[in-house]
Amino acid sequence: MIEDFEIGNVPVGAGRLFLIGGPCVIESEQHARHMAESIQRITADLGIPYIFKASYDKANRTSVSSFRGPGLREGTRILRTIAESTGLPVLTDVHEPAHCEIAAEGADVLQIPAFLCRQTDLLVAAGKTGRAINVKKGQFVAPSDMEHAVGKILTTGNTRISLTERGTTFGYGNLVVDMRALGIMRRLAPVVFDGTHSVQMPSAANGVSGGQPEFIPLLARAAVAAGIDGIFLEVHDNPTEAKSDGANALRLDLLKPLLETLLALHEHAPRR
Repeated sequence: MIEDFEIGNVPVGAGRLFLIGGPCVIESEQHARHMAESIQRITADLGIPYIFKASYDKANRTSVSSFRGPGLREGTRILRTIAESTGLPVLTDVHEPAHCEIAAEGADVLQIPAFLCRQTDLLVAAGKTGRAINVKKGQFVAPSDMEHAVGKILTTGNTRISLTERGTTFGYGNLVVDMRALGIMRRLAPVVFDGTHSVQMPSAANGVSGGQPEFIPLLARAAVAAGIDGIFLEVHDNPTEAKSDGANALRLDLLKPLLETLLALHEHAPRR
């Protein structure tokens, strides 16, 4: 079992619910900064520890023509600038082992995408950076099998690991969430629930992923009641215009009331 740790001023696994939130991808430096600062104001008001997330590249888009982001070096620069100006820890996806060292210069947390959670070279390269590692459970992976992903990172001496549930493939264009997975993975490491990708409908919208964002609050409430450590939410000020994953993003104006409900539930949730 991974022990509690900290990412900047964010305690992970220490009994306080924390938020990982932001747009799916860096759409522009101005937009990323706006989202970071907007969410920071909300979380500061509520007293919830917060990690800003946005990716420099979305390498697993459904269509080859879909927007992917500013790229590794420019994205890393933007993330570090935001971290320095806001004081927030930041998170980004990494897709290739060669990207890890460079991404670690800008990000405090390297996230392993669900599709890549079995990729040994990527897990090891990320672990070697010494940054905190958040591994998303693949849609095709049993929760107990995430012990192997954790084990690969542990070979590097890095023990700052969290695991994220984001739904399990159900047919070709749908996901379901098995709440038992949260308890199973919590035996291995601190657990985060991704309330936005869990309502995604892969490849269900004519070349892009669809979604059912109206179910984000329902699933998030259930996960917090089950005793998770953190909540992951992709948040956008205008999801209909988002350049990636807008169909399953939470609207910015809905974030505060949802977090208020989740914090109230967390007060009564089981601890480990």
